[in-house]
Parts: sequence; C-alpha cells; structure tokens
Amino acid sequence: MRASGLLWCLLLFLTVRLVHADGGPAFDLDGPRLQAKVTRAGKTLPIGTVANLAAGDRLWIHPVLPEKEGARYVLVVAFLRGSVNPPPDNWFTKAETWNKKIREEGLYVTVPDGAQQVLVFLAPETGGDFSTVRNAVKGRPGAFVRASQDLHQASLDRARLDTYLAAVKTVDSSDAKVIQDQTKLLARSLNIKVDQQCFDKPTEQQAPCLVQNPDSLVLDNGRSASVVQQVTGGAAGDMLAQMSYTQQAGNGYYSVYVGTVLDMAKILDSFHTAEYQYLPALAMAKGDTLALKLNNPPSFHKPQSVLVVGLPAVQPADLPVMHAVDAKNTLCAQTMPLVLPVVGAPYVFSSGYAHDFVLRVQSKAGQSVDIPANPDAMQGGFVVDAQALAAQKLAGSATGTLHGYWGFDSFAGPSFHLASAHPEQWTLASADQHALIVGRKDTVHLDAAEVACVDGVTAKDAEGKTLDATWKAVKPGEIQVDVPLDAEQAGSVNLLVKQVGLEKPDQVPLHTYSEAGRLDSFKVYAGDHQGVLKGTRLDEVATMSVNNDVFSPAGTLTHTGSEDSLLLTGPESTSFHQDEKLAAKVTLKDGRVMDVDATVQAARPSVKLLNKSVHSDGPASLVQLGSQDELPDRAKLTFFVQAPASFPRDQKIEVASQDNGFSTVLRVGEGGIVLQDSKTALVTLDPAKAFGGSAFGPLRFRPISGDGVQGDWQPLATLVRVPQLKELKCTEGAPLCTLVGTDLFLLQQVGMDAQLTNAVTVPEGFGDNSLNVPRPNGTLYFKLRDDPGVVNTAVLPVTNEPSQSAAVAPLPARQSDAKPNQPGAAAPSTQPTPPQN
Repeated sequence: MRASGLLWCLLLFLTVRLVHADGGPAFDLDGPRLQAKVTRAGKTLPIGTVANLAAGDRLWIHPVLPEKEGARYVLVVAFLRGSVNPPPDNWFTKAETWNKKIREEGLYVTVPDGAQQVLVFLAPETGGDFSTVRNAVKGRPGAFVRASQDLHQASLDRARLDTYLAAVKTVDSSDAKVIQDQTKLLARSLNIKVDQQCFDKPTEQQAPCLVQNPDSLVLDNGRSASVVQQVTGGAAGDMLAQMSYTQQAGNGYYSVYVGTVLDMAKILDSFHTAEYQYLPALAMAKGDTLALKLNNPPSFHKPQSVLVVGLPAVQPADLPVMHAVDAKNTLCAQTMPLVLPVVGAPYVFSSGYAHDFVLRVQSKAGQSVDIPANPDAMQGGFVVDAQALAAQKLAGSATGTLHGYWGFDSFAGPSFHLASAHPEQWTLASADQHALIVGRKDTVHLDAAEVACVDGVTAKDAEGKTLDATWKAVKPGEIQVDVPLDAEQAGSVNLLVKQVGLEKPDQVPLHTYSEAGRLDSFKVYAGDHQGVLKGTRLDEVATMSVNNDVFSPAGTLTHTGSEDSLLLTGPESTSFHQDEKLAAKVTLKDGRVMDVDATVQAARPSVKLLNKSVHSDGPASLVQLGSQDELPDRAKLTFFVQAPASFPRDQKIEVASQDNGFSTVLRVGEGGIVLQDSKTALVTLDPAKAFGGSAFGPLRFRPISGDGVQGDWQPLATLVRVPQLKELKCTEGAPLCTLVGTDLFLLQQVGMDAQLTNAVTVPEGFGDNSLNVPRPNGTLYFKLRDDPGVVNTAVLPVTNEPSQSAAVAPLPARQSDAKPNQPGAAAPSTQPTPPQN
C-alpha cells in the first residue's frame, strides 16, 4: 500500500511538471513578431480587429525580423479545408524572410474558396523546409486543424488573462473596498474566477494575492475538458484527472487555457522528426502586430524548431452574446462616467475584435445620434464619451442601443434605458403621511416619475440644522429616506433631493408629529406567558401588569405603517384561559400608567410525540447507526403525535432544521399525515424527497393550525447522510486496508475500535471512492460528518490480496531534499495521513 501511495505522488508530480514545463501555459518567452492586415470588399483592418476570415480576403503578412539574422526563417502560409480533406499544393505559400522584397513589402495571399483554417509556419532554412512542412500538413490535416483551433483559442484566453493581470496591478492597493469592487467588475467582464479568500487578507496583500497562480484564473467558455480527453488516454488521462486536487494545476477547477495548451503540445509533439520539431506560438494581437509568445526556447540544432501560429478561422462571424447586467435598470445620462454594464462577452474587453462602438439614441428633436462608447473591463462595461453625450439634448427618458463592429461585421448589442436629470415633483407615499414621529429615527418613501439621477438627500429641520439622513432607491420611481428625529421637536422638516448635473436640489417639505403613546390591544394565547402589545410609540413602554403579573418587553420593536408591535413576556408560571377577563395596565418610561384592552385567544396548537421509527425500502445496509435518534437520508421516518383534545383535519405538521435552512409542511389527505383516531396521527417524512441530498443535522417539528397559528418546536431526529460502504481490501500483513465505497467524503473519522484509537481523519474536499483505514478486527467504527458525536459501525466483506512487496515502485526523493517544481519534489496527496503507531 505504501508503494502505491508513493507511485500516486510521483504521477501527480509528473502531471504538474507536464502543465508547467513541457506543455505549460507560461508562454513567457518573446518570439518574433509578425505584422498582418486583412482586406475585404475594399476595407482593410489590422489583424487585431479581425475575428474571422472569409473566402476572398486578401491577407498581408510581414515578418518583423532583425536585419542581421543568426538563422534564416522560411515563412509558410497554409490553408486547410477540414480534418479529412488534405489541402492542394497551391494552398501553401512560401516566403523567404531574408528576401529584400519580402522584408520591405511583405507577402500577400488570398483566402481560397473552401478554406476553413489558416496556419503560419516559421521554419529554419534547411533546403527541404517548405516540402517538409507541406507534406506534414497534407499527411495529417486533421491534427493541424485541431492545432489551428487550439492555438487561436489559447491566444484569446491568454489575452483575457493578460488583461486581468495588467488591470489588477493598476488598482489602488491602499483601499480594500476599491480593490474588491474593481476586481469583481474585472472578473465579471472577463469571465474570470478570482480567489475570494484574497479579500480576507490585509489590504496591502490583497492585490498581490489576486494575481498569483494566474494559470487557474481563466474560466471555461464553452470548450470543455473533453478537448483534452480526446487526445490523451491511459496514464496521461489519469494524471489529468488527479490535477483537480492540486493548487499548482488549478485549485480544483479546470482551466480551459491549461487544457488547450496541453492539447496543442500533445498534437504538435506527434510530428517530431529527425529534422523538425513543431513549437506552438501564441499570437498576441495588438493593432496590426502579432507578438509571438513561446513556452519553450526554439532549437537551431536538429531537430530544429518550426514555430506554428494560428490565425482566425475561415468561417461566418460568431457574434458575441452580450447582455445588459440588469435590463430593467435605468441609467442617469449625466453620470460621470456613464458606464453601460454588460456581461457575457469577455473577448469584447480582452481583444480588438469589438471596435467602433457607439450608443445610438434619439435626441429630444427625434433625431438618431451616435455617441462613441468604448469597452472597459475595469469599469465593467462600455464607457460613453462624456463630452459627446453632454453635447446632445436627450429627452427626459430615452432608450439607447449599442452598435459597432465585430471584425468586419456590424453588430447590435443590448439596449439601455436612460434618464436625464430634471426638476421632479416628489410626493410622499400615502402610507407615510403621518410616519415622521419625533423622538426616534423614522422612515418615509418619496415617489417621482424617475429616480435614477438622484445623487443625495439632505434633511433640515425648521431651524435649518442639517440632519444626518440616509437614502436608497428601493424600486423604480421610489426612494426611501431615513430621518433621525431623536432630538427634534414636532413641526416641519425639509428634504433636499440632489440630482446629478442640477445645481438646485428639489425641495420636499414634510411635517413631523409628536405622537402620544396609543395602546390598541394586548393579545395572549391561552396557556402562554407572553403576548403582543399593539399601538404607537411603544418604545416608551417600560412594563405591563396583567392580573398582578409583571410583563417586560422582549425582543425588538417592529413598525408597520402607523402601528407598532411589541412582544412582552411574563413569569413562566403565568397561565391564562381562553376568554378570561384580564386587567392590564401599561407603565411608560416617564412614569405614566395607561389602561389597555387585553384578551386571551384560543390556545396555540400542541401535540405530544408518542414514538417514532425508521423504515428503508432498499436493500439492508451494512452500516449500523449508533443512535436511535439518527435518521438516514435515504430512509423514511414515521412518528405518532397526539393532540390534547383533537387533531383537526386542517392542522399541519412542519418539520425543519434548527436554523430553518430547509423545511417541509405535511398535511392530512396528502399522504404526509394519517389520522389513527380523533386525537392521534401518524406522520410520515421522506427526507430525500422533502429536502434533497444536501440536508443534514438536527430536525425539529411543530404543529400549525388551519389559520396559521404556530405551536412550539420539539426535537425530532438527526438527519444524516450515510455513505455506501462496499468492501474492505486488505493486503496480507499490512496494517492498513482500503475501504471501497461511494460518498466517502461523508465520513469524518474511521477507526478499528469504538474509541477510534489511531483513527484516520478524512480531510475536507476528499472525493475518492477508496480510503486507507486501519485494519479492523471484523467491525469497522466510524463517525459521520453530519453527527460527529455518535460512533457508528459496519461489518463489511473483506477481500484479501497477496502481498505486493516484490513490485515496489521507485521512491521519489525526500520532501526535505527536493526543491519545489524540481524532479523528486512530491506533490500533495488527497489521501488522509495514516495513523502513526
């Protein structure tokens, strides 16, 4: 077993080396540069803005190489027409880069009809260079089709990654909120997954944290891991599967960038000959320049390196699917800067494919005007040209649509609702006409036709003193203002609503009131020792006496409309009967005593738990739970409850977790409750059906009457998820066995006795279907994560395997002797550490 564990570590180490060395996504070596432009229908664009090529396009390529080259390169442009149709000889064009005409004027080629992909090769001059490259492509066109696709995709994803890293480095690292806000906008724009734990670090460490381990940042954008699975198998596939457990290879989520690079390295390595080896080069486009990035230094000795560059595919334009972040939101046209938030199109922000965008909107005169707008990943959308927008006179409310180009093709993006700031007529919400009560902080709601341009609200009392008011937009056409009136006298208050771009604020005069405490009622349920007092100014209530029992406020005061509610609690020995006459008096904090009407309502529903039992429809489990209170999630729980007088048919039973994270309501007539007699009911709970597979922990239940009155909670059971344990595989003489099963991550500890001596602790994030455990004496003892206070048992079939001491794999170097990322450095294991005897 120890040998197999070391072999696993060696395989994982080799996997990390594969990603970060042989086929790694670093690509940090600068290669040569190419210039390229594309002409279509008389219009010429630099290669950085061309998203796709089309038959008939005229392609200009100019190699930018030193005048005094140490090695001469032959440039070969090859067009391909799919994986099963080798291209003809005249689809290959050769250019000698040292030729004066090529050096000064470049090379012109035309995309032929039927072409689907384009590759550019830079091969060292050997005499047979052109024919060697041409024969390789014609011999295996499908492999080069895949290489073309992957090279172009990897270049796009690398551009996303570079855009993110460059932007994070410009963020103000002294302000934690700025770091978090701008990084979230970047991540949303570029479809990047960032490490949320970075925001828990000290401010000065957040920005460096966000740019470390960049290879794991790019998210999948439609190309799945199957791309790699198609070209790898056996041990390579196994190693890739293990990568999800290592931080070096992606922190447990697979980067399509890593996958694409591995794919390219696998394909191009298969063309290794005595003369040539093919080296992938990422083409980082900016304007008309392609800066090539290499992940391995090229070789000028046999086998010499041929650089392979992928250009955009020859296909119809694949326009991005770009959405407004909130299509219902209204933006203020005077906001500086005005950002149109979009999501769903990361390459809009990381490449030059999206260009010449405008916001097309109608002016107040009804004319359509175009206002320049540029994508900005840091802002989270398109930034509208402020000066051009200010020069236009827009209507009070307008709709603008993004228009631009994706390569050569016109493109219409999402639409946005715009509002222009103008003096508004504000009205007080009808429910808040008398809501401002002095002596406390109170809330009012102001309504207007449009609130998108509100920039601030100031409150001033009758003497002109500024009050520390706060505000927020709660829905279209309404804002909420919280006004502190703790030290104010009844009279008036003036709200000043400031809008973006307007010099004078809108004035909204309001009245404030001094409301004497009005006591409406006190209601208590029969048998309870607490009740609810309703009225106004209940914050002034000190105590209340009911039939000489003193009740005190418990909990916080709630305010609904113009009425307050306050929960009051008396001695636990207090008990009232339905319709009993009560004498209730409220004592205010200023010493005044006031009478209040008090009534005793019918008792809240209550039931007594008689018994409970667990049933399973499936095959008998090998697991024996250690507590009768534990309920397996795949079993059903039936329990009898009994009401003191009768169990009404409209009464329900609610079952929920302790924190109400999940719950279900069982009813008579729907299979959940069956009456045994007028007082007793059989309740059936199917937790898997009611709660799903992620529910666990203590359960409680309570009755609910037909009119919604709730009874007290009572404990019911502890819901646990039980792994499927299948067998133990034990090697003769070994102290450890292998536990085989599914959902083993539900285990917390596994040991050989009830005290769990030398037990194995299962780590968080464990996802294997086998686990090394101490060799048991017949019975296996374990604790579940869902109920770690209980020890459970299982008697499993044991498969005895002969000793494998004769086939011990070579051991890697000790961890203390190996440097990180060097041969012999062991990768972290996901198996729990065996106990030390």
